[in-house]
Amino acid sequence: MDLNNMVNLVEEKGQANESQPQPLSSGLERQLFTEPQLQDGSSYVKEGLDMKTSASIIFSLKEEVGILAKTLTMFHKCRVNLLHIESRSSKRSPGDYEFIVECDTATGDMNTALEHLRQKASYLQVISRNHHDNAETVPWFPRKIRELDRFANQILTYGSELEADHPGFTDPVYVARRKQFADIAYNYRHGQSLPRVEYTREEVKTWGTVFRELLELYPTHACREHNHVFPLLIENCGYREDNVPQLEDVSNFLKDSTGFTLRPVAGLLSSRDFLAGLAFRVFHSTQYIRHPSCPYYTPEPDVCHELLGHAPLFADPSFAQFSQEIGLASLGAPDEYIEKLATCYWYTVEFGLCRQDGQIKAYGAGLLSSYGELEHCLSGKPQLLPFDPVNTGVQKYPITEYQPLYFVAESFDDAKEKILNFASTIPRPFSVRYNPYTQSVEIINSKPQVENLVRDINCDIQTLLDALKKI
Repeated sequence: MDLNNMVNLVEEKGQANESQPQPLSSGLERQLFTEPQLQDGSSYVKEGLDMKTSASIIFSLKEEVGILAKTLTMFHKCRVNLLHIESRSSKRSPGDYEFIVECDTATGDMNTALEHLRQKASYLQVISRNHHDNAETVPWFPRKIRELDRFANQILTYGSELEADHPGFTDPVYVARRKQFADIAYNYRHGQSLPRVEYTREEVKTWGTVFRELLELYPTHACREHNHVFPLLIENCGYREDNVPQLEDVSNFLKDSTGFTLRPVAGLLSSRDFLAGLAFRVFHSTQYIRHPSCPYYTPEPDVCHELLGHAPLFADPSFAQFSQEIGLASLGAPDEYIEKLATCYWYTVEFGLCRQDGQIKAYGAGLLSSYGELEHCLSGKPQLLPFDPVNTGVQKYPITEYQPLYFVAESFDDAKEKILNFASTIPRPFSVRYNPYTQSVEIINSKPQVENLVRDINCDIQTLLDALKKI
């Protein structure tokens, strides 16, 4: 195969992988679904590429006539299958070009191809899921918001798979319903409208029971930010005892408020993938409702947890930025730091307390969606410690019982600063920055990039100074 044909074939594959299916209809019974398939390691993935065998190589080439063609030919000679090629203007070396090549590492002699590339490249970075045996390889992470599609179905368990002690395990109607919700999320793609669901009378009743009980506690137990936003959700998103809000309506409200959006998820994501979504201000949300026999308990997050616990605070600018900083800190981080960041997430976004006007208030979604634990956390029985990522990140926690220990943040801004300081200690060969204009993550590891960042900051400072003159 000659080089032109090889490049054309790669481009065709890339276009095919990025094509968007038609939006799903709202009627569950009319959906046409792609069935998930269980792969090695108990991970469900879409048919096609298993990301564990792919690597993205980002590189800039030294100026030389025909250098790109020679480089691509070397991959061909080493029998490395190229899955996607992308070029862009280099931000590390203005005036030059940068290339991203995605390879199937299970084919050919990848080491020889990389060695040749190192000799020709002025910059090279390998990003791969299979990073454990190579100190120079950075764990893969999405760089564009549409790349969340690539791991959204790399789930550890499918939504309809219930444990034997689950309240709905022996209820075939509930199990079938859970599969409907999982199938909807499994077939969702970035850019589509979030599928609307017609909830059953029994599901609405379960939601109403939870909604009514929590509404009594919020004024005295929830943080001021949650209590400020909640009436707006009632007014704009259909939060009522007799109505389960639609993810699409809540997501649009959040996007207008802070840029956060919701995305349906078919099952449990790994900590690395879930946190990566937060870097793009995307929250992976369930759509199903807990079993009606236990309206006050759910062994896994359901739509009551997501919409009553998480959604209100994602509309608060300070909390939204704090959540995003946890996500950005996770990108390219070693596995041991992912575990620490996930633990910090557990003790803040899920079960966090904060100090307001001399009182302790709840802001964690696991508290704000559980009547029993919302009472428990402020009862004086559990231990309270100040939030500090270094200590919080190594604290063990129970999953199926009330927390014996909670961490208290002085404010969301204070918690954000502490996460930023902790992120600076994470060993990775670059910094990252989210670009809201392109909805992409920029890898910053060169002087020209830092100079551009300084110019952007100077523009913001000028805007600030101009505003101060007019106040």
